[in-house]
Amino acid sequence: MAFVVAEPCINCKYTDCVAVCPVDCFYEGANFLVIHPDECIDCGACEPVCPTKAIFPEDDLPEKWKEYTALNADLSTKWPNINKQKETMPRRRSTRRWRASAPC
Repeated sequence: MAFVVAEPCINCKYTDCVAVCPVDCFYEGANFLVIHPDECIDCGACEPVCPTKAIFPEDDLPEKWKEYTALNADLSTKWPNINKQKETMPRRRSTRRWRASAPC
């Protein structure tokens, strides 16, 4: 079982989780992060440091965000790996929708 990044990460993209991940399983999109399910070792280090509470064990992912399991699996194979903490995104007034493009 892997951890999953869900909707609360969108347009925030805190990277505290990246800093504590021992296996570098996070991938970065334009407006949120995802976890590669085959690389995650289920250590749980990322979950308590996420300030938006966007990271869940796959089995505990709220029903309203179940689509994020497949999104994490798919997008983690397309987006670049992130293994260092970065500055948080400036808050935007936009809908909470993911974007498939990679960061600029």
